[in-house]
Amino acid sequence: MVRRLIVEADGGSRGNPGSAGLGAVVRDAATGDLLAEVAEPIGVATNNVAEYRGLIAGLTAAAGIDPAAEVEVRMDSKLVVEQMSGRWKIKHPDMRPLAEQARVLAAGLGGVTFTWVPRARNAHADRLANEAMDAAAAGREVRPDTMADPVQEEADAQREIPAADPSPIGWAAPDTTPTRLVLLRHGQTPLSVERRFAGISDVGLTETGHEQARAVARRLAGRGIDVIVSSPLRRARDTADHVAQELSVHTEVADELRETDFGEWEGMTFGEVRTRWPDDLDRWLADPAVAPGGGESFAAVARRVGEARDKILARHPGRTVLIVSHVTPIKVLLRHALLAPPQALYRMHLDVGCLSEIDCFSDGPMVVRSLNDTGHLT
Repeated sequence: MVRRLIVEADGGSRGNPGSAGLGAVVRDAATGDLLAEVAEPIGVATNNVAEYRGLIAGLTAAAGIDPAAEVEVRMDSKLVVEQMSGRWKIKHPDMRPLAEQARVLAAGLGGVTFTWVPRARNAHADRLANEAMDAAAAGREVRPDTMADPVQEEADAQREIPAADPSPIGWAAPDTTPTRLVLLRHGQTPLSVERRFAGISDVGLTETGHEQARAVARRLAGRGIDVIVSSPLRRARDTADHVAQELSVHTEVADELRETDFGEWEGMTFGEVRTRWPDDLDRWLADPAVAPGGGESFAAVARRVGEARDKILARHPGRTVLIVSHVTPIKVLLRHALLAPPQALYRMHLDVGCLSEIDCFSDGPMVVRSLNDTGHLT
C-alpha cells in the first residue's frame, strides 16, 4: 500500500529581501501524526525565495521518510503553488533554479500535488520559519520545541485533514463570514497608573478599572458576543467577569494570552530600568528577540499568542469572540493581522479599557477594523 504524506511548508523574510528563514512539517495523511519538522535560517533572501526553500526542505524531509510516498504539499503561497503546478510562469531568475530543484525532488517521490491553503491552516510551518528568523537575530540555534507542543497538537486535532481538492486552485468562492476577534485590554490597575512594567504580576483592578470594565460591558451589550476568552491574570479575569455578567456569556481562560514576563523589570518604571540596565534596555528596544533578565522576549510572546489565536479560530469559526488580555498580546494580534514587522509593536498605543477589532477570514486574510477605541470611556 502506497503511503501518503502531507508537507506543510513556508518561508519568510524580514525586509524582503532581509533576514530570512524557512519552516516545513511532514505529517502522515491518514492519521495527521507529526513525522518531521524543519526550521532553518537562510541568510538574506526575499519572501518568495524563502518560500521555495521551505518547499525544498519539506520535500527533502518527506523523501527521507518514504521516497515512494505520495505527497500533498500545502502552502499559503499562491505564487509557489501555481508555479509548481505549471499554471504560472517563473519569471524571476532567483526562483528558477529553486523551482527546478523542487521539481527534481518531486520527481523522485511517488507523486506530488500542490494545494493552496489559507495562512491560518499553515500556522505550524509559519511558526517554524519565524523561529528560524528569531534564532538568527538572536545569534542562537533554532529551538522549534513544537514536537511536544500540546497547544499545536490540540489545534491540529480540531481540524480534519481533507484529501486534495481536484478543483482548480484559487477559484473557490471567497469567505464572507469572518470570525470576529474583539480585543479588550483590561481596566486600570495600580501599576498602570504609575506606568510600571506589569507582566505576570497578578494585580487587580482599581475602582476606576472596575468602572471601565462596566462601561465596556455596556458598550458591548447587543454586539452579539458569542464567547469570551480571557487571560488567566486577575486584572483580565476581573474585566472579563464584568462583561460576562452583563452579556450572560461564557468565559474561557487561555494561559497563552497572559502578559509578557518582564523578569527583573516587573513593577519598575521605564526610567528605573533605564538607570539600572541601560544597555539591556537598549537591546530590548532594538530587537524583539531579546528578553529582560529572567523574563520573556516579545518574539516568544508572539509565538504563544499566535497559537492561542489559531486555537480560538478553530474552536469558534464564524463567531464573534471577545478576547480580554494585555498590551503585548493584543499588539501581537494586531501586528499579525496587518502583516507588520515585529518592530511595529513599538509603534502602537493601547489605553487601558480600549477595544480593537480584527476580522479573520478562513480563506486567509485578516482585516483590522478598529484600534484603541475608547469611546465608551469618555
